[in-house]
Amino acid sequence: MSAASHEPSVLHEVAIDLGDRSYPIRIGTGLLGAFGTWSGLPRSAAALVVTNDTVAPLYLEALCLALRPHYATVHKVVLPDGEAHKDWQTLNRIFDGLLGHACDRKTVLFALGGGVVGDMTGFAAACYMRGVPFVQVPTTLLAQVDSSVGGKTAINHPLGKNMVGAFHQPALVVCDLDTLVTLPDREFSAGLAEVIKYGPIADMAFLDWIEAHLGELLRRESQAVAHAVRRSCEIKAWVVGQDEREAGLRAILNFGHTFGHAIEAGLGYGEWLHGEAVGCGMVMALQLSQRLGLVDAGFVERLTRLIEAAGLPVRGPALGPDRYLELMRLDKKSEAGDIRFVVIEAPGRAGVRAAPEALVRDVVRHCTA
Repeated sequence: MSAASHEPSVLHEVAIDLGDRSYPIRIGTGLLGAFGTWSGLPRSAAALVVTNDTVAPLYLEALCLALRPHYATVHKVVLPDGEAHKDWQTLNRIFDGLLGHACDRKTVLFALGGGVVGDMTGFAAACYMRGVPFVQVPTTLLAQVDSSVGGKTAINHPLGKNMVGAFHQPALVVCDLDTLVTLPDREFSAGLAEVIKYGPIADMAFLDWIEAHLGELLRRESQAVAHAVRRSCEIKAWVVGQDEREAGLRAILNFGHTFGHAIEAGLGYGEWLHGEAVGCGMVMALQLSQRLGLVDAGFVERLTRLIEAAGLPVRGPALGPDRYLELMRLDKKSEAGDIRFVVIEAPGRAGVRAAPEALVRDVVRHCTA
């Protein structure tokens, strides 16, 4: 069924339970262009769709056509594509669109695109008139399984990734699996990093399933992709439902991200895709977990093989241990200058710990080109 179909096929619906901020994640095919997908949202005279110049030619008109029966006016803002544009200057283009069209505080924003579009649109929605509703419409695997869910919104700063942002939950997340058909192979593999992540931190049975079905996932077979998206969203929904604002448990979702964010910032945003940096960062975090005596070498090798088989890098850029440490001290989990890492405490269970600097340096030397 195509994204322009009038009748959606909702394969799964996952609930994010946050009291009066609860919302559903709809996962299926034919959702984007279907009238019924967009029923029940906050009432407003206007909607504003934010997308980028890669996604716009593919899906913008289909979404706008589906929204027009629900809103008297549908405005559009098209941003430049890429992590390098996740900054104040590009964010202001969303505010220019909102103010230029005299949008009021009931205007609903729609984030049509990957994680960058989702994060920036959510942050704009959190800030505009001190908060307006928004809807996540993720079109990449990474955004569908991770960044569109949970209400974390942000832009990057030259010194640190996602360091300027806010918590602002969407009213709805719509994962139309049809949009993954046009995703480049490199982007799809980057999304698999966030899928693989959920196994070692929370669900070893899911990790077993990923290993058994990796070929089907790489071929984008519909049943396998649907299961991967659904189970990933279920795990994230469970974690976010217990710890919305990352006071404790939610930090485990950042497995691989402390090293990964350092790679992204050190190379320059956009040089590696976020998922590529996370994949390599997971290998580094696994090596640290082993050196802390938490997991054995066999487990580290198993995960490293899976990450590499998914098409992700397993060796980091040679920035040098000093540069890695400098960048990681800016991580949001750091406390009083101490870098804290998400480590695997046992297969299927993660935690946050500080680590001796000498061990971290050893890991960086071992895992970089």
